Parts: sequence; C-alpha cells; structure tokens
Amino acid sequence: MTLSIRGGRRSRTPRRILAATTVTALAAAGLIFGVLRTADAATVGAGSYTTTRPAGAAAPTACGNISANPRQYVTGNAPTGAVPTNDWWSSLLFKRYNCAYSDPLHAHPMSFQPASGGLGVSYTTEAAISGTSTGVGEYHYPYTREFTLGVAGLNAPDVKVDGWTDWTVSPYWSDGARTLRATVGHGLPFVYAQVTGGNAQLSFPGTPTVWHHSGTRVGFSMRGHDYVAYAPSGANWTVSGTTISSTLAGRGYFSVALLPTGAGTSAARRTALMDSYGQYAHAHVTGTRVSWSYDQASSTVNATYGVTTTAREGSATGTVVSLYPHQWKHLDGGSPIAETYVSARGPMRNLVGATSFRTAMRFHGVLPEVPAVATSAGADLATLTAHLDQAASGDPFAGFNNDTYWTGKALGRAARLAEIADQLGRTAQRDHLLAAIRTRLTDWFTASPGKTQRVFFYDQAWGTLVGYPASYGSDTDLNDHHFHYGYYIAAAATLAKFDPTWASTNQYGGMVNLLIRDANSWDRNDPMFPFLRDFDIYAGHDWAAGHGAFFAGNNQESSSEGMNFANALIQWGLATGNTAIRDAGLYIYTTQSAAIQEYWFDSSDTNFPATFGHRSVGMVWGDGGAYATWFSAEPEMIQGINMLPITGGSLYLGYRPDYIATNWNALVTNNGGPPTVWQDVLWSFQALGDANAALTNLRANPNYPVEEGESRAHTFHWVRNLAALGRVDTGVTANTPLYAVFNRDGARTYVASNITAAPVTVTFSDGTRLTVPAGRTATTGAHTWSGGNATGAPTTPNPSPSLSPTPPASPTPGPTTPPVTSDLFHLRSAGVLSNTAGTAATTVTVPSAGGANHDGTPHNPVTFRACGLTGSYRSAGTTFALQVDAGTTVGAGIQARVSYDFTGSGTYSRTETYHYFATDPVPGTETYRDSAGLRSVSGEFRAMSNGCVRLELWNAIGNAATTVRVDAATAAAGQSTVRVPFQLG
Repeated sequence: MTLSIRGGRRSRTPRRILAATTVTALAAAGLIFGVLRTADAATVGAGSYTTTRPAGAAAPTACGNISANPRQYVTGNAPTGAVPTNDWWSSLLFKRYNCAYSDPLHAHPMSFQPASGGLGVSYTTEAAISGTSTGVGEYHYPYTREFTLGVAGLNAPDVKVDGWTDWTVSPYWSDGARTLRATVGHGLPFVYAQVTGGNAQLSFPGTPTVWHHSGTRVGFSMRGHDYVAYAPSGANWTVSGTTISSTLAGRGYFSVALLPTGAGTSAARRTALMDSYGQYAHAHVTGTRVSWSYDQASSTVNATYGVTTTAREGSATGTVVSLYPHQWKHLDGGSPIAETYVSARGPMRNLVGATSFRTAMRFHGVLPEVPAVATSAGADLATLTAHLDQAASGDPFAGFNNDTYWTGKALGRAARLAEIADQLGRTAQRDHLLAAIRTRLTDWFTASPGKTQRVFFYDQAWGTLVGYPASYGSDTDLNDHHFHYGYYIAAAATLAKFDPTWASTNQYGGMVNLLIRDANSWDRNDPMFPFLRDFDIYAGHDWAAGHGAFFAGNNQESSSEGMNFANALIQWGLATGNTAIRDAGLYIYTTQSAAIQEYWFDSSDTNFPATFGHRSVGMVWGDGGAYATWFSAEPEMIQGINMLPITGGSLYLGYRPDYIATNWNALVTNNGGPPTVWQDVLWSFQALGDANAALTNLRANPNYPVEEGESRAHTFHWVRNLAALGRVDTGVTANTPLYAVFNRDGARTYVASNITAAPVTVTFSDGTRLTVPAGRTATTGAHTWSGGNATGAPTTPNPSPSLSPTPPASPTPGPTTPPVTSDLFHLRSAGVLSNTAGTAATTVTVPSAGGANHDGTPHNPVTFRACGLTGSYRSAGTTFALQVDAGTTVGAGIQARVSYDFTGSGTYSRTETYHYFATDPVPGTETYRDSAGLRSVSGEFRAMSNGCVRLELWNAIGNAATTVRVDAATAAAGQSTVRVPFQLG
C-alpha cells in the first residue's frame, strides 16, 4: 500500500523504509528510466525547470510499468491535455494495482466498480466499523455489488475513459462486438448508459424484488434499496430470474436511478418519486462545471455548480442533484425534497429538476500572522525575543531533509519566524530569515545541466511538475503535491512582501505560479496541467493519492496542510496582485474549511455513524474515515495531523470553539492523559478555544519537544497573543481578505493587515473602521496596536484581563437600530440603515472607479445595513431614493446593490443589482432611484426572521469620487432612503 500522507517525525514508520527499499530495488534491477547525463532547461523568468528527468530519479508507476503512458486507457473522445490525477475516479486511468479495470469508485450516493461485463453498482447504508472508541478505529460504507449494468454477452478486456468533466467520468467498454458507455458522478443518483451490439442488461447476484414492471420502467430492490430502470419510449423490460434486460427498441440508451426510499416509505411515495425522477431519466448529464466569485464587500465566496444535460428524448434540461452536507448547509436558493441518501459524508439532500445550484460561504479572513498585542512589551517581549534570537540564528534549514516535503516544512517555519520578527521591528533577524528563504527557493527554482538535487522536472506525459528529491510518492504516485508545494508558495508570499522584485514574473514569481498550476491550476484551459488537480470540486476537499487505487477509494489525511496550500494562494495572490490566484485560494479555503468541519471533525455530530465512537478522524477515505494516520497510532498525531502547520491561515480551526473542547477532551481520553508529543501544535489548537488553558500548559512545560515545523518563538507568540485576543468572532466580517476579528468577554479586537505601499482603511460589517499603515498589521477595539515593517518598537497594547472560556452568545452580524417597525430606512452615518431620520445632514464619499469598469461588481463599496428584521414579505419590490452628487466631474456612474439575509445567518440569498446612475457635472444632489432598473437579480424573497438588509454603493465608471447624502432630518433636507418589501414589526 502506497504512502499518501506525511507530516511529523522523520523516522516514525517502517512504511517509509519499505517505500525507499522498493525504489532502491527497482533501481538495482534497472527498472528506473530517465538516467541522464545532461538536463534540458525551460526558463520561466529568471528561473527554470528541467524537461528531462534527473539522473536516478523515479517516475510515475502504473500497472508495473515505470513511466507508463497515462493515456493508454483513454479513448479518442476524451479531452486532450494533461490527464486528471488525485481524483475519486483516478484508478480508472492510473491503474496502479488493477491493470484492467479499476478499484471501487465512490461517487456518492452510489459506488461503482467496472468489470469485464460492465459497471458494478452499490449503495451501502450500514457502516462497517472496526477498532475501538479510544484507539485506532475506522468506519467504511464498503462497495458491495447489488447489480451489474451492462450489455448481454459483454466481455471487455479492460475499461477505458471516454470523457470527464468537473465531477463526472464516463468509463467505456468494448469487446469488439459490444460496447457500453456509462456516465457517473458525484451527487448523481442516476447512471446513464449507451450500448451497442446487444441488449441492455442488469445482472444480479441474487433474485431482485421487482415492485413495478410496466412499459418503459421497471422498479426493483436489492438489499432493501430501491432502483428504477428507464428505457426509451416504445421499449420495455424483461425480467427473468437474476437478469433484467431490454432491447431498448433499438435506440441504444437507458438510465438507472437510485431512489431515496427505505423501509418506511409508502408505496405511493415511492411511485411518486419514480415518476418525479422519471421526468429527467433521458436528460443524460453530459457536462458539469464550477465557477466561483469573491464578493469582497460582504466577504462572501459564491460558487455555482452547473450541470449540462443532453435530451435523448423529450425536452427536459434538468436532473436530480444530491448535495453533501457542506453544500446543502450553505445552499443559496433551491428547495431540497424531504428524502435523503445515506453516504460516507453524512446525509445527502436532493434537488429535483436542477440545472445548477449555488453556495454562499462567508470568508472570515486570514492573516500573515496573529498580531503581537501581548508580546511586544515587558516580560513577554523578553521571552519571545529570546526564543526568536535562538531560532533566527544560523541556518534555518539545518537538520531538515532535502526532499520537497521537508524543505517545505523548513520554509514554512522560517516564514513564520520572519513574520514575527517583522512585527517586533527586529529587522536583522527578519532579513536573515528572508535571505535564507530567498536563497533556498532560488536554488530550487533554477535548473542546470546535470543537476539532480533541488530541481523541478516537468513530466509532459503526465502533465505534472515533480520536485527532486521527491518524497512520500510525490514522484511515483503523484501524491501530496498540494501539501509539499503549499509550504513553498507560503514562504514565497512572505518573501514577496519584502522583495517584490524577486517575486515578479520576470524573476521567480513565474516558478511559484508553476507550482500552483501543478497542484491546483485555476485555469481550466491550462496547456500544461489539469484543472484543480488535487481539489475535488464536488466533495469540497483535496485528495492526496495520485492514483486513488484503494478498495476504500482515495484518501486524505492532513486536511490542514491542504488549507495551508489554500491560504498560501490567498497570500501570494495578494502579494503579487494576481486576483485569479487569490480568488482560487478563497474558493478552496472557504469550501474546504466547511468540509473539514463536516467530514474530519463532524463538529455538528451528525455525519459519522452513531456507533463509530470518535469525534474526529485522522483520514477521510472515499467510503468512510479512520481515526488513524499512515505513520502513527498516537492520538496526538492522529488529531494533530489535521492541525499543522499553525499559521495565520489556521483561524478556521477556531470557527466552532465549543468543538475545540470536544476534540481536546477526546484526545486526553484516548491518550490516557495530556499530550506528550506535538504539544506545541495541540496547544495552538486549544488556544483557539481556551487560550488561558493553553498558555498554562505551555508555561508549565517549558522543555517540551518541538514539532519539526514549529518553533518555540512561534508557539509562544501564537498562544500568548490569543490569550489576550480571545476567540475568533465569526459574527463580523471585513472588506479585505487580510483580516480577523477576535472576541474576549464580549470585547472585540479588529485586526487587518496591509501589504501595500500606501495606507488603507478597512471597514468591518458592524461599522468599525481601521486605518492600517503601509506594510503593517494593525488592530483596534479592545487592543490598539500596529506593527510590521517597523524600524522601532510597536506601540504597547492595552492590558489583557483574563480570558473567559465562554464566548458571547450569538454575536451580532451587523449594526441594528431597534426597534425595527417600519419598512422605510434612512441612510445614516457609520454604515447604518435606520427607521429614524438624522438631525444634521452630511455626506459619505464613495471612492472613484479609477477609470476602470466595475459595472455590476462592487468595487470599494460604501455599505449600509440594518439587522434584526422580522416580518412577512409583501408582493412588491425594493425602492430607493438616494441623493448623490459628483460635483463638476464628467462621466461618473454610481451603482447600487440591495441584498437580503432572511435569517441573520450572514448569507445574503436575495441580491438585486441596479443599473448605474450617470451623474451630471453640475454641483448639487441628484436623485438615484430604483427606476434605473435591475441589471441582475438572484434568489427569491421569503419571510424575514431576525434578518438583515444591506445597501452597497460604488462607482461603476469614472475617475472621481461621488458623495451620497446621509443623516438628513427631512425630505426637504435631502434624505436618502430605502424601502423594503416587508411588513415589519
């Protein structure tokens, strides 16, 4: 079994030794290809990579063939370009062990396994659980064949791939006389099939229970699970013992659907679902596609999951889509039916007739590092300085292995220390660390003839960039590229802030982008790499194994190292001005953080099997999860591998503070006491929920063994400052990606980082504003502090009273002006919409569009909100009258967007964007009204229950600022108002 995960001690497992021994044996047998005397380099700016595999380097291995052709199992119909790896269906192509067909493909709600006679189909609803509730244990919903979908007489020697889209795949069989093409995918309760050369056939291991047999439909059950086979018009089904077959009236297509029914479902309801699903039975899914966008004003990442269908008959365009918990809990529009499917990820809810669905996920910010509000003065500064001086002396790469993973760990450690040194104004230590990072990255990013160490090789056959020395199957199995390269990208992002020339595309920035493109290219038309290689778009998280060839499907252990990659993309995109990379990072970060809470932590206690006995898993598998790792049975490592590395991107671990205590208590129970290894990682996690306890643990154990990617300086900095700041507060957002809000005893500290060369003002959703100097991190609220890129000592923070372990109940998501009794709101200063008019009119400035076109997309918007709204919807629309003025400016155009959050959840599911208003060049206000017309609208109205309304104003075009009048006492004084279509009170 191939290693697919890493992290932790360098000498922790015999598996690693076996892997190395295997490579050595292959080399001795002369089976390693690519032994070279020279290397051909391709330049990228000032950097380069080799296009010839370095001497002695191993290559991807499939079916026993070194450097096997990855397209040998692809038909001519499949997309051109780099083949996908690291997917839920990768064992169809990367046939690591089963050289003819594949290992089980866990699509959910069904699982599949190709064989010579067709596609085996399984739906398992009872978990198989092994191990103990305190030791290593796992649960699986294993593939168990309920029938095979195929063609009578089919005996194919192998299965090929005829096509793929973002979350579907189409396996293809041919034995020379008969063919079968099936399409399956994540979230599809249908199997779509096309056949030639024989009758469509469903064959069973036993006699199925047939509960409907009429015309084009046959309904049957196996192991208590209900299916319906749909034939074309004019065809019928023949039932005979353990087979069901059809001539398909010579039309060559059919589909089989799994119904979300069970023992308690009435016959009438089962029939109704058969009819409902049947409307879409011949609308075969032929394409799936994700798109995403980042709404900076509301700090929301929106993702649309689209499905394309081809009607084999009829005119239906939709299908049935099954949603995972991380999707349906963030669903923006749509009404799932009551019935659900059982899956290894928890209950799946179903949209019938959908062509797409959309999720809206709130982004709660990341930081280069937590602010030094408590460690920049006094005894704590002395402690931190001593640790920092020790860590920053000498070579920060000493003692680390030279391979891609351990080089990455060293880079990550050095980058964290550099960020802390910068906050404290210790420029000598900072620059020493940055110089070491620059030197090591430049070495790795430079290829030269004969170079075999610290070099990247582009494998054109596989469409991948492999660093040598490789580790943990990153070469032979294409494992873990996002884990390894995430550290490189994160360190490069830190370096880019201080040395933008090095990070420019004509220097070494292009090589950093190449690493990103290899692991998760944001461009679906990338000529060198597959689109989002490691990130499973529909499952919402990465997969670690390149081949995915295990009976349990693919797997991923260290979800936190996947998040390290996502955070690195955000930071690098911001540092280099590449919004496409930034937004890809934001999409992966928000989606995967939701998936981690559901599938690694099950923090709502709804997804793991009830009898599993654990409150987290170390590894997620395609068909389940395991309280285990590839390298250790120690609870500290099983739980800690999904926490490291601790960075300013780790704040997502604190979104559910009550769960942190659950996780910690389980660790202590399973370990038989507090942790004895990886204490620094675990205390850092604990600090996000109870920082006082974590600080006590840290001070009581000064000689703890340091995890290799950590340092005493960083752990002390993290834990001590969280003890002052409190917990992550998800009730307030900001209009910049580099922010965080903390809450201690109800007192908030607002944090933002500015990596630009000019001051910026950040606006938080509760109206708080924070001006951040160039190149610094700053805070306001309970702590006022600024540090970073400093020449002197930062300002001293406010005193820090003790941290309460109990957070404030239900933080307010935005400004509220109670009581809310009227549908008419006045624009007030500080970003408030109020039922009460002001007393003295003033204006708020809406920033210039800067000569760019921002029509339809908020750009540096001014935002007004009202929350706490409860009432019924009236059959009407939003109206507004806004008093605006552009002075004597020509060609300005102000634009408005009104959004509704119906439950106060932070998700605005109704959005109305109006056409911009072209102001005149005459001083004096003009009235911008809703009569300008809707440019776009999404979502439907529904009743308000403690909801919110938000108005955003920005300049869509022009080169000058515009003002909007606020706080006016009367209409005659020029009131700006918004009227919402609700009966409030």
